[in-house]
Amino acid sequence: MRIADGEQRMVDVTGGTVWAVRLGPSEGTPVLILHGGPGAASYYMEPLAERLSEHRPAIVYDQLGCGRSEQPDDTSLWTVDRSVEELDQVREAFGLNRCHLLGQSWGGWLAIEYMSRGPAGIERLVLASTSASIPQFMAEAGKLIDALPEPHRTVLIELGAKGEYDHPDYQAAVAEFYRRHLCRSEPWPEALVRSADQMDGNQVYLTMNGPTEFDVIGLLREWDRTADLGRITVPTLVTCGRYDEITPACSETITAGIPNARMHVFESSAHIAHLEEGEEYAALVEEFLSG
Repeated sequence: MRIADGEQRMVDVTGGTVWAVRLGPSEGTPVLILHGGPGAASYYMEPLAERLSEHRPAIVYDQLGCGRSEQPDDTSLWTVDRSVEELDQVREAFGLNRCHLLGQSWGGWLAIEYMSRGPAGIERLVLASTSASIPQFMAEAGKLIDALPEPHRTVLIELGAKGEYDHPDYQAAVAEFYRRHLCRSEPWPEALVRSADQMDGNQVYLTMNGPTEFDVIGLLREWDRTADLGRITVPTLVTCGRYDEITPACSETITAGIPNARMHVFESSAHIAHLEEGEEYAALVEEFLSG
């Protein structure tokens, strides 16, 4: 089912209202999809939601502060705790007493945080291109930067240390990093471009994350739930791309920490495997959700 044909609604959450849509049949265990960023909006997750909705209900929403949701000018709203509360409020609005949960990138961090708090009613979990620890992600991203060709490597290290994120040379080096480790499709899929375009100057992203994917200097910089992974007891599928900016090592840490987890690496993908290898990705997830 296409997004335009789904059941769209605005949901009241802490701090404002968020846009959400339910796709697919009325039968089957629904899957609730959490986008990344933070602040990326769900445009780039819509192709996956549409594919999964061929088999089951699929719900996707733009988290507060981005996309089609309300965008309040209030940095105090951009916290992990409020995001967890928002997730529960979306579940309640759609009557998702029982559902699966899929989180990609920041959506995976949110899903790990949520699941470590012991919520009821989540049957299966998909953690896509994410990590259990920002410090580990940052260390792994540092290795990817070290492997970049010159002058990009030196530019990212030296200008990044000076905070000169708007320098044209720095922006060129970021583009090279993204070409290798964010999305390897050329050109980028339209859905990803829509999410990326609306992130320019996004307050949620700048407050929680930072100026780039690998400059996490915001409120999330010390987030680490590695020690709490054992609290997640539901069957879990962990996915990543071979060239992912959140590297396979991060997925291995998650898989080792969750008792009932398995991992799959998409060999031709970077950070957006659900778009870079879309059909294969959706088939794997649906097979897992079907048990």
